[in-house]
Amino acid sequence: MRLRAILILAIIALSAISAEAQTPELRVSLRELTGEAINRNPDIAAAQKKYEAARQRPTQESSLPDPMISLGYNSVGNPLPGAGLGRDVLANAGVMLSQEIPAPGKLKLKGAMASKEAQAEFQQYQAVQLAVIARLKQAYYRLQYTYAATDLLARNRTLLDQLLKVTEVRYSVGRAAQQDVFKAQTQTSILETRLVKLEQERRSRFAEINSILNRAVGTPVGRPEDIKPKELTATLEELLAATRQNSPMLGRDQKMIERSALAVNMARKEYYPDVTLNAGYYYMGSMPPMYEVRADFKVPIYFWRKQRAGVNEQVSNLSQSRRTYEATDQSLRYQIQDDFLIAQASARLMKLYTQTVVPQGNLALESSLSTYETGSVDFLSVLSNFTMVLDYEMNYYDEALNYALALSRLEQMTGQALTD
Repeated sequence: MRLRAILILAIIALSAISAEAQTPELRVSLRELTGEAINRNPDIAAAQKKYEAARQRPTQESSLPDPMISLGYNSVGNPLPGAGLGRDVLANAGVMLSQEIPAPGKLKLKGAMASKEAQAEFQQYQAVQLAVIARLKQAYYRLQYTYAATDLLARNRTLLDQLLKVTEVRYSVGRAAQQDVFKAQTQTSILETRLVKLEQERRSRFAEINSILNRAVGTPVGRPEDIKPKELTATLEELLAATRQNSPMLGRDQKMIERSALAVNMARKEYYPDVTLNAGYYYMGSMPPMYEVRADFKVPIYFWRKQRAGVNEQVSNLSQSRRTYEATDQSLRYQIQDDFLIAQASARLMKLYTQTVVPQGNLALESSLSTYETGSVDFLSVLSNFTMVLDYEMNYYDEALNYALALSRLEQMTGQALTD
């Protein structure tokens, strides 16, 4: 009769992978954590401030150089100010204003280059934000896994404890071998080791989430909600197209290509001379004042060594920017295809476990439990079926975690919402 009670417990505990009632405890939603990460994460804040700083550069770069005011005097007879003033035509006291004016188009190009750099920093800011959110989601899903796996192992440990008691009773009356007791005790110890590892993983994920959210060490996190990522309906082609359109990593590299193209034009502008305009007034004492107007030109006379090399440098930088874009694009294409295949495979395996593998394993376990009561099956067969079903259920949770992690990585690369 006691074995029949165990059989009933087995049917209840292992009949399917489904949510069951949990004791009330602190729950935390992914949406709340995501909002907190955006507001508190230091990496996001640093990237935002870097972008805000870059936004201030275009107006600076496109403005004229600061003018220069020169004050001075010329004396005749002795070095004191005013010596010879009004008596000698060389003696004077005056002021001169100088303004450097770059060649036409240089200021506009400098401002455009700084603007492209600011746009690249904005794309980098978005990339950092997506990376932080992806890290948070992955930590959240791993934490969710530890709770689900712990609940599963706890249920099976309860069943295994009862099987051990029955085996001990049967051994005491000579209906079971001593090795059956040892096997059951060993399996119980194995479950304990797996629970210890899950507890360590849970604490690590607590620490990771608090670090991402910039919280104090030891801040309570709570248990994740029992949510499942939505089904992946997008095709591989749609994900690749979304990446080309939305990925901030590609957007950043594209802005750097545009910035490098402007830099090539800027280097070519260096062949044209800059001019400095000067205007001065000199006080001559009793003699009429003297005025001066002058234009100074910066002549690129060493262009074959300086300007030409500058153009070649910027052309190489432009080529490097294009190759960087291609490398990033190829890397993203590979990673997206890889994670897409992982997500597809995990989704199929989850359906197989829930619809076929686990139910069939439960039937085998129930059958072995029934025949074990009559002595037709030995305990090792029952224990083998028990561990088989447990492994199948753990494999289901492993694949559910792999599916969620793959979606979070795809979300980071494509810039498209896939997990919720």
